[in-house]
Amino acid sequence: MKAEKKRIATDRVMYRVLHDQANPFMTAKTLRETLMGHILLWGNGYAEKVVNGYGELVQLWPITPNLVTPMWQDGEIVYRVQVGKEDKYFTRDKILHIPGIGFDGLMGYSVVAMARKSIGLGMAMETFGSLYFGNGTHPGVIVSHPNQLSAAAHANLKKSLTEGYSGLGQSHRLLLLEEGMKLEKVGVPPEDAQFLESRQFQIPEIARWFNLPPHKLKDLTRSSFNNIESEQRSFYTDTLLPWLVTLEQNYNMQLLTDSDRALSGRGRLYYKHVVEGILRADAAGRGAFYREMFNIGAFSINEIRQLEDKDPIEGGDIHLVPMNMTSLQNAGKLDQSLEPKRPMPGDDKGGEDQ
Repeated sequence: MKAEKKRIATDRVMYRVLHDQANPFMTAKTLRETLMGHILLWGNGYAEKVVNGYGELVQLWPITPNLVTPMWQDGEIVYRVQVGKEDKYFTRDKILHIPGIGFDGLMGYSVVAMARKSIGLGMAMETFGSLYFGNGTHPGVIVSHPNQLSAAAHANLKKSLTEGYSGLGQSHRLLLLEEGMKLEKVGVPPEDAQFLESRQFQIPEIARWFNLPPHKLKDLTRSSFNNIESEQRSFYTDTLLPWLVTLEQNYNMQLLTDSDRALSGRGRLYYKHVVEGILRADAAGRGAFYREMFNIGAFSINEIRQLEDKDPIEGGDIHLVPMNMTSLQNAGKLDQSLEPKRPMPGDDKGGEDQ
């Protein structure tokens, strides 16, 4: 089977939409970021497709997911979109719909909805920490007076203590006790309640829901300069790659026509992410990969330079293979041109002295 020759389809209108500018007010990168944010937070990413008179995709407009309701109608999926105070209905060929984790045929599942308890706990601890340290970074206290105070005296004492010693800016000030008053601490300090340890635990807990390595959320507890490149590779294979495949397959299925996907005189179209730039930080692994691809003739020098965003060099388009390699059909056969020629009778003149 003859291999297909690949090239970037820069001559297609769709290339500009998906690579450069999604619509007059949004770049293609911004569109991807918006769709991924919607997918992760709402479980679904939606965009309205705009085509020209030839049926070519010319614009994509993202739609906030809470304004969209997919439904079945006469065996087809129809999207009800709230536009102002009115509802508009779009058929499937007018809407790009990328579902998130899981899919019931209509909608994907929201990561945030499934992780609501873990995220809610983190938010509650954030609120607790703000209130706790905002009150002076120390546990609550009880001030007791040996005598019974009137309502007015009690209010004045409370106001005096609150204004003089409560709040982060008033912490660690000298507290003066008069008339035999006593001070008793109540509660436990944050370290005894393992507050900080719990806060630290929430980072990997939330990271697990999004399949992120903790160092991507700035938790460098278990990261080092020795393993950061390995973690970067893991981030690509375990986190990014599944989402890239999701985007690619939905783009290919929903944005391309049957004629685009069919092999014809103009070639077969498909959408694919170029991820070499993401892996560029892994210098050792990248070098080993290029070396292996070059040694088996899969890459030429200029193809490697192109992946590294370097200019081509003269003579760099030749594909080379080791001389000791041959095809399976020719295994065991000797190249006659490389065999040493045996001397023919009469070639040796006997070494006569001149």
